[in-house]
Order: sequence, then structure tokens, then C-alpha cells
Amino acid sequence: MRSSLVLILAVLLLNISQVFSQDKDKEIHIKKTPFPVKIDGILDDEVWKSADLATGFFQNAPFDTSFAKNQTEVRLTFDDKFLYVAMKAYQPKNAYTVSSLKRDFESGSSDVFSVTIDAFKDKLNGMQFSVSPLNSQREGLISLGTQADFSWDNKWFSKVKNYEEYWTVEFAIPFTTLRYKVSSGNNSWRINFGRFFMQTNESATWSPVPRNFKPNNLAFTGLLIWDDAPPKPGANISLIPYLSTNYSKDFPRNENLEALKPDGRTKLGAGMDAKIAITPSLNLDLTVNPDFSQVEVDAQQTNLSRFELFFPEKRQFFIENSDLFGTFGFPSSRPFFSRRIGLTRNKFTGLVEQVPIFGGARLSGKLNENWRIGVMNMQTGKLNHADNEFSPATNFSVGVVQRKVFSRSYIGAIVVNKENIFKNLPETSTDGIAKYNRMAGLEFNYYSPDNRLESETSYHQSFSPGAGKDASMINQYVGYHHPHIDINLGIARLGKDYNTEVGYTPRPGVYNLYRPVTFIFNPKNPKVAKKINSFGVGIDGSDVFDLNGKRLDTESPVFFYVSTPSEGQLTTGYYMAYTRLQSPFDITNASDNPNPDFSKNVVPLPVDIYKTRNYFVEITSPKRFNFFGNFLIYGGNNFRSEKINEGKVLGIESTFNYRIQPYGKVAMDIYYTDIKMQKPYNSVKYWLIGPKAEMSFSKSVFLSTYFQYNSQTNNTNINSRLQWRFKPVSDIFLVYTDNYFAEQIPRFGIQPWTPKNRALILKMTYWLNV
Repeated sequence: MRSSLVLILAVLLLNISQVFSQDKDKEIHIKKTPFPVKIDGILDDEVWKSADLATGFFQNAPFDTSFAKNQTEVRLTFDDKFLYVAMKAYQPKNAYTVSSLKRDFESGSSDVFSVTIDAFKDKLNGMQFSVSPLNSQREGLISLGTQADFSWDNKWFSKVKNYEEYWTVEFAIPFTTLRYKVSSGNNSWRINFGRFFMQTNESATWSPVPRNFKPNNLAFTGLLIWDDAPPKPGANISLIPYLSTNYSKDFPRNENLEALKPDGRTKLGAGMDAKIAITPSLNLDLTVNPDFSQVEVDAQQTNLSRFELFFPEKRQFFIENSDLFGTFGFPSSRPFFSRRIGLTRNKFTGLVEQVPIFGGARLSGKLNENWRIGVMNMQTGKLNHADNEFSPATNFSVGVVQRKVFSRSYIGAIVVNKENIFKNLPETSTDGIAKYNRMAGLEFNYYSPDNRLESETSYHQSFSPGAGKDASMINQYVGYHHPHIDINLGIARLGKDYNTEVGYTPRPGVYNLYRPVTFIFNPKNPKVAKKINSFGVGIDGSDVFDLNGKRLDTESPVFFYVSTPSEGQLTTGYYMAYTRLQSPFDITNASDNPNPDFSKNVVPLPVDIYKTRNYFVEITSPKRFNFFGNFLIYGGNNFRSEKINEGKVLGIESTFNYRIQPYGKVAMDIYYTDIKMQKPYNSVKYWLIGPKAEMSFSKSVFLSTYFQYNSQTNNTNINSRLQWRFKPVSDIFLVYTDNYFAEQIPRFGIQPWTPKNRALILKMTYWLNV
């Protein structure tokens, strides 16, 4: 352990000593325009004739050794209110691909032109503005150098004009939308322009980015030099009120699944969000009585593990600047997980329920080039479970500070506090619930100038009433990302008393070891390279040990892959797993099914050492075709031991998509799991089927419908959402959701499509600039 840390520190010192270097940055100058700019997509304004030209785009994919075959030209200017961008994209005759007219379209689904801005030049945090050839917009925040979050919504303007052999676009981005600080000396930002052309899978950037990195990687941006200083942005205050009404109806059943009287109710709602720019780069977000009824439902998963599944956050208030709060720690232990707020597990029923959120505030952003902060406070109300039993009201607080060091690294600190409010609650409601749970942590994250080397070191300590002394988490990760080898090594120690109630830590009291390594080969022969873009071998390994060093779990998939220039890929391999059960466990998780007949005869596997061995094949088809998808099949031995020698598994995980250009797509998720164990242990066949349709009838009217059938939880869910964006960032939503039993329960007279609950919601939001 100690020798590994010494090796890591030595590599870091070598990097800091400039082992890695980059070529001289590309530059583009920008001047203030004396002429008005008309945003119509036609590049005939006088200012564009004299503006500096950015061209000579270089390929990022499928290769990175030549200039782009389809070139792009970009010009910039500004006035007192807007940053203007003009772009001309060359292409074969009418060859563009657009999957949808919807705003914030999916990455890799459409032709796109993007502008990536790093106004503080830290190469870690930035903004991206993108359009498709049919003027569908997408904007996002970039964190940790390359992670894009397109849930960020803000006002900006664009117009597109299409011609036979090229298309043009003009942007007008308000300076109040951008986050920057005016310098008293020479002003310069970091910037890059990107272009993705689906027909040939060509990704290209103005400032070159190696193909083993994403094109939005801020480490490879060029320089935007302001010949005339940008304006000082004025006050930027936005109010976003909402009104809603919903009708919901529950079809409750007692513990014997006998139907009770349906409970229908109508609810009116109102609330407001506010966005206040304290400085151009520091924002205060406020929310009062937030409502997330329009948020898309989670994609269900078949859970065959012993631990809690991780579902991504989708609620707008928590997503913006989520990297500040949510990326501390290790994948096996995050000290802050925003989905803990507004959701709770009912200790009386074991079910997860929504909790009313009264309001909250978040202050986040840049203080200057070197300092970044984030502070959040949320208050939830108590939840009545009936019969004078409650979940307590809770206050959640989190504070984060980051200090930039070296060229693009930082030191960070985080404090998280959860305070339960027991006032006026009976003892039965507070029994077993801690008054508070807190944690504090420090981290150092190093990123080399060329992004090849990254290292993360952290120490966290949790605090709870009556907790033991071993309540810390320490981890070290180092990654090396080279065009021909990708290495990721990490180790984390989680103390047995480490407890993060506002975080995601499914398994304390262990050592977690991660060791994925991939070797990548790129064919040199031009004839071969036309068909094979790259191939490689690797191992995606992990191990878990208890604190005494005894091995508990190991996963070691060994794989071989080959990919094509059009982004198709074939992967095949062999999966090996070792499991030391420390308590009896039903590997089918049949207890998730509410049907008592389904789980009453389940016999869990006894404490023992088990091995799983199976083969897998995965095929991913290119997205440039209208029909595309992914198909994985695996099978082999499952949970075998010296006492249990009959265990097999067969699984299929697939997603198929059909693009209806330019209106949207229809998709189908199909997951099948067949587990066969020797008697008396449980055998089962699970289906998870999810057809989905996303359609855009115009650039302002969108419909998405998601159907999910899950035999493990005996649930069928329908969620349909109609959205009308009647003004920029202002919407009307009509949402219908319905849950039914998925399978028959004969003894209780329950048939498929017997209802559980349903709701109809109408909501309007309005963005008002003050």
C-alpha cells in the first residue's frame, strides 16, 4: 500500500515537472462590432467580412491524423449585449442528419456545431452552446474538464439557413447568460469549436483533440483574445414561477392483497424558482415549494445484487453545478447524493416515498480564477404514514470549496449535514432514527496539462450519535489515458462505522479495489483502417476485501473488442466472479415482487463461497443509420459452490432505436434474465420490457411516452409527457402516469392490468427576467 502511494506521488511529480507538453495554442481574435448584427442565419452582415476566421478543423474521430474532410468556418464579434458567432459548415449535397427538433437533443444523435467556452481558463469548467442543421438548440455546463451536463437551461438565440452543399448559423449569446469576469489587463478566454457529421461519423475541432478524448475536453481549447474588452454584465435576475393541478387516485390493498376503497384526490400547487447573479460567475438559486412532476421517470432495472441500485438525478434544481456537490469521493462511496432529498424509505412499510420539499437555496460558482464555492440548504416536511406514524422533517446542508492548483488541478473540501426534527413526534416515529448525520472531507484532484494523467486523493470522516471510532473513508485513484493504453487503478478503505445518510455508500467496512486496464491498437494499413478503426483487449476488474484482508467479492471480465470507423463495435469476453456470502441471500431478489405466492417458498443460498463463470457477446450498431441499437447476450455457470453445483444463467440486454428524421425516434428496451438453480433454491425468469417514443411536432411541441413492464416487481408503468415551450425557457406540461400489476396472482384474484395508482398533472412554468 505504502509503495503504491510512493509510486503515485513520483508520477505526479514527473507530470508537474512538465513531462507532458502541448503544442502552442491556436488563437482567434475578437473585436467589437460598429455595425448591427441581424440574426437570420444569412452571413451577409458587414461585420463578418472583417472578423477573424477560424478554420482548418482537425479530425477527432474516427481518426485524428488529418484535417476534417468536411471543413467548417467560424467568425466572432460582439456588442454591448451579445457575443455573436457565425458558422459555415460544408457537407455533401443535403446530407445532414437530425434526430429531433426537440431542444437538448441527445449527444451522438444528430449533426451538430458547438461552441465551447472556458472564460476563466482553468481548463476544468466551461459552457457549451450547440445547434443542429434544423436549429435545435442545446446548452450545457462542462465540469472536470470534459463532463457535459445538458440539463442547464438559459436564454440565447440562433438562426440556421440550409443550402445544398453547406449550412450556416448565427448565434447571439447574451453576456448575462455567460459566466466570466472582466480583467483589468489583457482579456482572453479559452475556446473551441466542434463539428459532428453523422454520415461519415466525423468529429472535428478547431483546436485539435486526440481521439482518445472527447471533443469537448477543455484541456485542448485554443485562445480567444479580446482586442476590445468584453462588457461588464449588468444585473441578471430571473423569476420562474409555476402553477400546477393534479388528480391522483390510489387503489390500495391490505397485507393480504385484498382491494380497499380507491382514494382519489385533487391538488393545486404553486411555487417559484429564482436565479440571481450575485456576480457574473456566482449565482444564487432559490426554490419555494418546488414541484418535479414533469421530470421523466427512471428507467427501471432488474436488481440481482445484494445492494442498492444507483439511479441518476433528473431534477433540474439539483442537477445544475452538481459536479461541485456530487463528484466527491469514490464510485463506491459518494458523501452527497441529491436523491436522498425529497425521498425517504418508510421504515414501517419498507417502501420509498416522496417527501414534501418546502424550499431551498444554492449559492454556487466562481469567486475568481482560482476559487470556486457551493453552498446548498434544503428543508423537507414531515411525512404522515397514517395511524399517528411519521417520518420527521429534515434539514439538509452541504458546503463545498475548491482551490485551483497547478495548471488545471484543485484541492476541495466538503461538509454535509442532515438534521432530523423530532419536535411533536411520538417516540415510535423517532425510534431507531439518529438526530443527525454529518460528514467532512478533503480531496486533491490532479489533472495533467494534456489530460493523460489524473489522480484523486480523498479523506472523509462521518459523525453520528453513538457511532464508533472507525468512521472514515480514504481513497487513492490514478488513471493514465494514452491512445494505446488506458489504465485506471483505485483503492478505497471504508471504515465499519462510516455512515453517509445523505450520500451513496451501499457497503461500509471494506476495502474496494478497482483495476480496469485496456490496451488499444490502431491499424496502420490504410485498407484495414477503412474497416477497422481500433481493436483492443482489457480487463474491467474490481475486488472487495473486509478490513482484515479477507476477500469478499471479485469481478474480472476479460474482453476483446473491435470497432469500425462508423462507430459500430463488437465486444466478446469471459466473465469471472467470486462471492463470499456472509449471510443467506436469494440471488433472484424475489422479495421485490409483491406477490406472496411468488416469494413464499424462496430458500436463500447459505453462507458459502460461490463462483460464477460465463461468456458474453455485445454488438453496437452505428448511429448513422436510421435503425440502430445495442445487443448483449451472456450465459454460463452461476453461483456454484462445493455444495451447489447446478446453477446457470442466461441473460439478454438490448436496446433498439428507429429514427424518424427529423421528428424523433421510437425505441425498445428488452431485458431477459433466466436463472436456474438446483432445488430447493429459487429459479426464475424475469422480463423487463420498455418501449419508448419521443416525438417533436415542431420546435416547441414535444411528446414522450415510456411504457415499462417489470416482472421482478410485478409492475407495469406508463408515463406520458406533452410539453409546449410557448416562450424561451417557459413551458406547459401535461403528464399522465399509471401503474398496474404486471402478472396474474390467482389466489388473490388479481389480473394483469389491475390498477395500483394513476395521476394526471397539468403544470405551467414561466421565465421572467427582472
